[in-house]
Amino acid sequence: MPEGSDDAMQEAAMQDSGDSGSPWKAAADRQTEREAKRIAVLRTAARAFNEMGYHNTSLDDIARRLNVTKPTIYYYVRNKEEILFECVRIGLEMLDEASNDVAGHDGSAYGELIAVMRKYAEIVTMDFGMCVIRVGEEPLTEESRRTLRSLKRSIDRKFRRLIERGIAEGCIAPCDPKIAAFTVAGALSWIARWYRPNGGLSPHDIAAQSIDLLMNGLGKTPGQNQNIRGGP
Repeated sequence: MPEGSDDAMQEAAMQDSGDSGSPWKAAADRQTEREAKRIAVLRTAARAFNEMGYHNTSLDDIARRLNVTKPTIYYYVRNKEEILFECVRIGLEMLDEASNDVAGHDGSAYGELIAVMRKYAEIVTMDFGMCVIRVGEEPLTEESRRTLRSLKRSIDRKFRRLIERGIAEGCIAPCDPKIAAFTVAGALSWIARWYRPNGGLSPHDIAAQSIDLLMNGLGKTPGQNQNIRGGP
């Protein structure tokens, strides 16, 4: 029997499940507890991958950080590749849901785009979001990569639709929505590469400055950037 399974039974036996008088927890409680521990394994792994790299991180490293034995890890995941897949999947789903969380914000495409960008920038400074950018799906099998790429396409489509809406509403300058979406997502994603939790700026500050640059550019006066395509 896996060590984690034995641990779960021992912990369940130490707590009363309620009126029944049974020392074992109800099935729903056990499932909730197991899922919380599984997320702890994944979050700890994501942090290790971000700090040391996927190939330089072993299951022993993850177990040490959690103060458990390696067999306990196998109670929650099958192998290191599954851990990475789940970490990246969770991160991508967080990014994908960012637009759902702010739907209808401000009543305009411009306001909603700003809100989505802010959420996106903050997510890539978190453990799972950072893992999407720093590690990504490359170490995984082709089948796993296909699954994750479908999530990436969903994120891209949502950015494009917001930009297209903004152009139609007249609150975003005419542009190629595809190029604009790639540029916005690429710039915000890169935050994960250089962000440090102990740095001088908070995720909120970084998001605010990055969004201001993306939406307003580096030009000193309005319209100064209009001649970029043609050069000086």
